[in-house]
Amino acid sequence: MRTRDPDTKRATLINAGLTLAEEGGLGRLSVDKIVVAAGVAKGSFFHHFGNRAGFLTELHRRFHDRLAERIDQAIAELPPGRERLHAGIRAYLDGCRADRAVRALLVEARAESDVLAEVARRNDQFTHLVAPDFAAMDRRYPEAAAGLLVTMAAEVAVAESAADAALPELRAALLDYVD
Repeated sequence: MRTRDPDTKRATLINAGLTLAEEGGLGRLSVDKIVVAAGVAKGSFFHHFGNRAGFLTELHRRFHDRLAERIDQAIAELPPGRERLHAGIRAYLDGCRADRAVRALLVEARAESDVLAEVARRNDQFTHLVAPDFAAMDRRYPEAAAGLLVTMAAEVAVAESAADAALPELRAALLDYVD
């Protein structure tokens, strides 16, 4: 059954893309597969996203928007520092565990040249979010420490995705880095 509501079509395409990415990764994600899975015309895909690169960028953006929202909620009432960092890390990792296609959107997105600018933008966003925490803890290089934390947290999320489970020792090691 086809729908005429543009917002519904866009959401249907995104959901189909997430399901396909979860099943086969980004490399095997084609426009044809997406529109068939979504049950929409190819023209709708191009209307909403322009091309495959625009679609992949939107998948990556949506994934990180949900993570940012979750992190913001977790740290909203906390002053910059250790406790806020711990809460943000837990929110990030739990959000990654809860999201479909996390492996594709964290690992494979790095191999998609069309998405690299969005990956870099999000890493910078999270680095700037975390840097004040390291500054409040009197770290000598707060921006560098924040950048390392963002990279390490993504690697822990990837490892948890591969294991299909939370990895308490890796999480503890990440929190130890903060301390």
